[in-house]
Amino acid sequence: MRTRPSARAGQYAALLAYLIFLAFPFLWLLSTAFKPPRELGSLHPTWIPRHPTLANFRQAFDEQPLLHAALNSLLAALGAAVIAVLIATPMAYVMARHRTRLARAASGWVVVSQAFPFVLIIIPLFLVLKRLRLIDSLAGLTVVYVVWSLPFALWMLVGYVRAVPVELEEAAAVDGAGRLRTLISVTAPLLAPGIAATALFAFITAWNEFFFALVLLKSPGNQTLPVVLTHFIGAEGVADLGPLAAAAFLATLPSLVVFALLQRRITGGLIAGAVKS
Repeated sequence: MRTRPSARAGQYAALLAYLIFLAFPFLWLLSTAFKPPRELGSLHPTWIPRHPTLANFRQAFDEQPLLHAALNSLLAALGAAVIAVLIATPMAYVMARHRTRLARAASGWVVVSQAFPFVLIIIPLFLVLKRLRLIDSLAGLTVVYVVWSLPFALWMLVGYVRAVPVELEEAAAVDGAGRLRTLISVTAPLLAPGIAATALFAFITAWNEFFFALVLLKSPGNQTLPVVLTHFIGAEGVADLGPLAAAAFLATLPSLVVFALLQRRITGGLIAGAVKS
């Protein structure tokens, strides 16, 4: 059944409106980052700066240690993404292939864990990390990010594992391949899209996270980028809008780059998986 031209045009119009809705904050942030102070205080703001300047970027780097904070965020986010994937992948495989009571209980834990708000667990979490001497350290923050992203990462990977036909593993076993070789040669390549998507989720979640980093990190040298961005807001709540926009724009770039790189891997993995099936 063919789609009518009017219906197709309506779909494209809705998609375009949704893209504009998503892009508006980023484009406005980009515009603000290049505006001089006079244009920032104008009663009639414009999309395109009349006199674009890089002064906001220079001021942002002069006032706050953005590069060091970005490095802290990168270490915590990469560590959380790698560890979460390494833990969730074998767990997801067992839960998907062996649907026991324990697997169903783990699935219920995944759903229930997402209902707990940050404020409810921050005090016991702080006490546990204090006893382990992990307060005010990137290692402790990475552990928190791993624990927080693990349930959803596990839920994502279970779906990908179930999408891999078990007949492929049985065929490899008939051909004489052992369990380990089957997992490495047959299952793992087909799971590459899911692993990439899960790593992307864990990385972006940790990169943008603010509340845990604010509570658990006290030393200026350990603070992550989202926490340092709050330093552009004065004691009276007045924001230094130009440098804040410039710093926030730079903070969004790594996650966009990682998404662009992994998006190609996800698409290529999906196509490869379809061909192998």
